[in-house]
Amino acid sequence: MDDTKIKVIEIVADKLANASTPEEMHEQFPHLSLAQIHAALAYYYDHKQELEAQIQADLREVQALREAAGEPPKAEQLRKLQNRK
Repeated sequence: MDDTKIKVIEIVADKLANASTPEEMHEQFPHLSLAQIHAALAYYYDHKQELEAQIQADLREVQALREAAGEPPKAEQLRKLQNRK
């Protein structure tokens, strides 16, 4: 989207995750005009299948990275402390 350095897929992800209205999204992304947000959503509706497939692929990649990285040591330590109480 123009020179805003935000991708259409980021706008779409916010829309899908939060069911935000364009006006609410404008509060989230004040550097974008309402026209830019509406344009991103129009693009999404015209390319819904491919964008949703990309979002799902991204989510799978994040999950795979989390699994490969394992649990952070601090999380395990915190859980042990919580169980002692």
